[in-house]
Amino acid sequence: MKEYYDIVSNIITDDRFKELKKDTHHNTNKYDHLIRVSKLSYRIAKHTKANVKEVTTAGVLHDFFHGGRKDAQANSYLNHPYTSAKNAKECFDINDNEAEIIKTHMFHHTFFRSFLPFINPDEKVKIKDGKPKSKEAWIVCLSDLMVSAYEGLRFNIGGKMALYILFICNFINLR
Repeated sequence: MKEYYDIVSNIITDDRFKELKKDTHHNTNKYDHLIRVSKLSYRIAKHTKANVKEVTTAGVLHDFFHGGRKDAQANSYLNHPYTSAKNAKECFDINDNEAEIIKTHMFHHTFFRSFLPFINPDEKVKIKDGKPKSKEAWIVCLSDLMVSAYEGLRFNIGGKMALYILFICNFINLR
């Protein structure tokens, strides 16, 4: 995992990033959530021959906003990817591909929202705007979905579904 830490060390040691330890996210803190997503994204990128640096960087910054999703409109479910990309560009000078990966990491929510309109009805987004446009973007999107499900189950519900998520996470960790 030395390569992983070489990629993220300048980010995870930054005081602005460490502030995310104070924000609750999926029944944990945002800092830990971002580390989990970036580690899973890193592993998947290695297996799929995707751009490891871009996937890992975007994974660790995909929720780089301060406060909760209900604290400001910019932090909402479908707006926070744009806020996170803007913050990441300003603070860590990420490239355009990394910003695009961050902007599309909530596609799963956009997709479900398209046929379940009662989910966050005030938010408007089109599927084509939120759809990942690269293998790297799909990796971060799916990693975020799996880690979020795992965190929700681990820290909340437990049971049979947690076993499925753990199986998937362990399967991906195999080398």
